[in-house]
This record gives sequence, C-alpha cells and structure tokens, in this order.
Amino acid sequence: MDTKEHSETLKLHTESWWSKEELELINSWAFQGERVIHGTPSGVDNAVGTWGGILRYHAGTITPLSRVPVLRILLTNTKVPRSTKSLVAGVRDKIKKFPSVMHPVLESISAVSVTCELTLEEIASDPMPEHYAVLEELIDINQHHLQVLGVGHASLDTLCRTTLAHGLHSKLTGAGGGGCGITLLRPDADCSVVQNVIQELKDCGYDCWETSIGVPGVCLHSASSLTEEVAQALNSN
Repeated sequence: MDTKEHSETLKLHTESWWSKEELELINSWAFQGERVIHGTPSGVDNAVGTWGGILRYHAGTITPLSRVPVLRILLTNTKVPRSTKSLVAGVRDKIKKFPSVMHPVLESISAVSVTCELTLEEIASDPMPEHYAVLEELIDINQHHLQVLGVGHASLDTLCRTTLAHGLHSKLTGAGGGGCGITLLRPDADCSVVQNVIQELKDCGYDCWETSIGVPGVCLHSASSLTEEVAQALNSN
C-alpha cells in the first residue's frame, strides 16, 4: 500500500471507529487533563491523540495536514522529570529579557516547521531518500534552536549523541528539560542497528520503543486483538 492509500485508509478507519461527536467529547476531556498537567496547554497533544495524523499549530490555531506520511520513530523516555509550566515560563522570561536575540530564533523555528511540512507533503506524494535526509537536517537544526531557548538537558544530549553514533537523528519532544525525545528512522533502517540503539539507550537508563507517527488517533481495541505483552500490562494495573 503506498503512502496516499495508507493515509486514506487511516482516515476511513478513524471515521468508522468513532462519530464526530464522540471524538469531540474525547478531545474535550483530554484537553482538561492537559490543563491539569500544563496549566495553559496549546491543545495540540490532545488533538493529535484524538484525531491522529499530523497537525499544524500556528498563532493558536490547530489545522490537520491533509496528506501525511507514516514515519517510523524511536520514542525515548529519559525518565528525567520536568515541569512544563516552569520551562514555558523560562522561555517567556528569556524572550522578554533578550527580544532582539530570541525573536529571530523563534522565526527560524517557524521556518523549520514550514520546510518540514512541505517535505512531508512531498513524501506523501512521492517518497525519495533525499526527503528523509532533509528531515534529519531539520531535526538537528530544531534541536539546536530548542537548546538556545533553554529547554535542553544533559539527558537529551546523551540521546542525540547515542543515536547519531549510529547515523540516526534525534530531538526533544514536548516541553524538553528531560522528558522524551524522538529519533527518525528511515523506511530502510537496518533492524539490527535499530535494536542496538534501543539497547544502548536502555543501558543509559532510558525507556525506548519503536513506534510510528502520522497514524490514526484514539482507537478502540477488542480484548482479543491485544498482544500478550499488552494484555499482561493492562491486567497488572
């Protein structure tokens, strides 16, 4: 199945699982949970978790991208706790203190997002190896930007160094200051390399999973469809 067909399938599956009203209700409750955790969240996390796909967030407006590829990633939890409220406040203070320095950084971050969106559209239409090279460069640039904003952390530096030693590119996700990071995996990424990276990250004390982004949002699974590992985890809770 090519990327375009896959995207259409995801849309059909999401629509068949839930009604629009049910999705809006799930999203609204998820947003309230975000408010408890983050204070004044953007609404992006709960929205993408509900509807899936990839979203654009600009000037307070959330817009789903119409054509998106499914990307393989590693999701790594550094297990370093952080306060989103404190990190956001720190960025706000830095912008207030150094406006002439920080505003160009924010503009550059926006340009990275626009370039990334265009690249994702190209991948959805006709994926080529050079597209993934562009995404990898953008990941590196964005990670440096975020460090300038003051939301980096030594644990995230370790993540980036560990994966880059294997030719993989990583960046923080979420608020930064620890927390989680993502690593892009090309479609042809060697399985043995991926497994070695996962093991090295676990040796650092991190949790690491291979997963995908650009996939459906909230799903309803029957008990019979769960893997034994997932069923055991749910039963243990």
